[in-house]
Amino acid sequence: MQKESANNYYKPAEDTLFFAEHLQHEKGRAALDIGTGSGFLAQCLSRNFELIVATDIDLNALAKAHESVENCICCNAADALTPVFDLVVCNLPYLPSEEMSDPAVDGLCDGVEGPIKIIGSASKVTKEKGKIIFLTSSLANHIELVQQVQKLGFVTKVIATKKLFFEELILVECTRGTSAVANFSYANKDCA
Repeated sequence: MQKESANNYYKPAEDTLFFAEHLQHEKGRAALDIGTGSGFLAQCLSRNFELIVATDIDLNALAKAHESVENCICCNAADALTPVFDLVVCNLPYLPSEEMSDPAVDGLCDGVEGPIKIIGSASKVTKEKGKIIFLTSSLANHIELVQQVQKLGFVTKVIATKKLFFEELILVECTRGTSAVANFSYANKDCA
């Protein structure tokens, strides 16, 4: 995780590489990468999806992403989109912060306020049988974030974790719930 993006696009770091490792087997027709930064995750998805769309609010990021991804759109999360996607991915800005000085990393209150807005936007363009996969961290209140995602009607599951010196990366998969009560489970039991 980068502490700041210095108002430049978010370059692939340990969190992005960890996320990419767990996208290799995802397949479908259409995928969306929200907050694409350099376009690294979108490029990884292009191997197994016919249509890739990458969004970011930073024009510099989109210029970089457009070097490897054809469909780049400047918008907040998925707010400007109407198509639906089989898979939506997002390396969330999860650092707790009092203000949004750097949207690439600042997650606002408890590292939850910004991410839940992004996931709410993503939920509107996720197919009924589709899923959202997002990356968060132990630096954020990830339990609260997951509970908020469940209130949007998703069943959540931690699909991978990675301990770093200063944080633990947490990869969460969200699918639409089949019952009124969504649940939360850890696929990797070493995460608490």
